[in-house]
Amino acid sequence: MESLFVKTEDNVKIAFNLYRTGHKSVVIICPGWFMTKDSKAFSILAEGLSEKYDVIAMDFRGHGKSGGFYTFTSKEILDLKAVVEFAHKNYEEVNLAGFSLGGAVVLIYGAEFKEINRIIAVSPPCDFYKIENRMWHPNAWIPTFKKFEPKRWISVRPSPIIRKKVKPIDIADKIQSPTLFVAGKNDVTVCPWHTEKLFKKAVCEKKLEIFEDGIHAEDLFLAEPERFLKLCFDWLG
Repeated sequence: MESLFVKTEDNVKIAFNLYRTGHKSVVIICPGWFMTKDSKAFSILAEGLSEKYDVIAMDFRGHGKSGGFYTFTSKEILDLKAVVEFAHKNYEEVNLAGFSLGGAVVLIYGAEFKEINRIIAVSPPCDFYKIENRMWHPNAWIPTFKKFEPKRWISVRPSPIIRKKVKPIDIADKIQSPTLFVAGKNDVTVCPWHTEKLFKKAVCEKKLEIFEDGIHAEDLFLAEPERFLKLCFDWLG
């Protein structure tokens, strides 16, 4: 695994891990708020995906080893754009796998840019301001406690400025890349209706997968790793 950096158009340093396994296709893992490329969940996922693809796991701005401050989807598309440009210089096919707010970013990116081969959006919100985020619910705080990683927590830097955001639901019908929408039926952070609504509006080649006992984002993978990886392998081809 190599630790690399790129610079965004607005001069923010973005860190990513490259799992180079000799494949012609790459999957870019895009974590959500409060998660990083070095989170245990994404390190394990990257290793699993690297069986069939090269993998890039990135830190959005304001997280991990990246610079800047997190803007909750307002500017993170610039971070992904810089990483995608690196990927296109090295791979024939570039795929995106985004989780939670990272899922929102990959959808927004897929609507604006057409060069992505396939997209996986896991627990994406259709509108940032409609996210439920019921932190007091056991399905929210217990998984958060289990994933407690001190280095990750102290690395997160949110922006104090409220910025205008693109609503994924407003651009879902502009996505051209084939897109897999994934949600957990018992998700109390971003309830599954968000993903279902995005799926219904999308007009690209698409598929919806609901984990009946699942909760939020990367927790779907942690709870059922074999099923989750098979779903990704089947979709990405």
